[in-house]
Amino acid sequence: MTLDKALVEALEKDYTTAPISPQDRVMLDHVVKLTKDATKIWKDDIDRLRAVGFDDRGILQITLIASWFNYINRVADALGVGRE
Repeated sequence: MTLDKALVEALEKDYTTAPISPQDRVMLDHVVKLTKDATKIWKDDIDRLRAVGFDDRGILQITLIASWFNYINRVADALGVGRE
């Protein structure tokens, strides 16, 4: 599988204007909110995910994956991984 370079560039520039499905946009909105402040996630956020087709398992997977990346990136940053 190859990545669509134009899509990757659009997502990196501003995912909110990238040509992605409504389901992907809701998922990314959720991940951004979770990343900025997980205490701001409420039932209506979960309801939005369900409304675009995610079930409990999918919501759990989104949450676990985003949280793990947030965690591991903070650990790497704190240890100076990748810095000269």
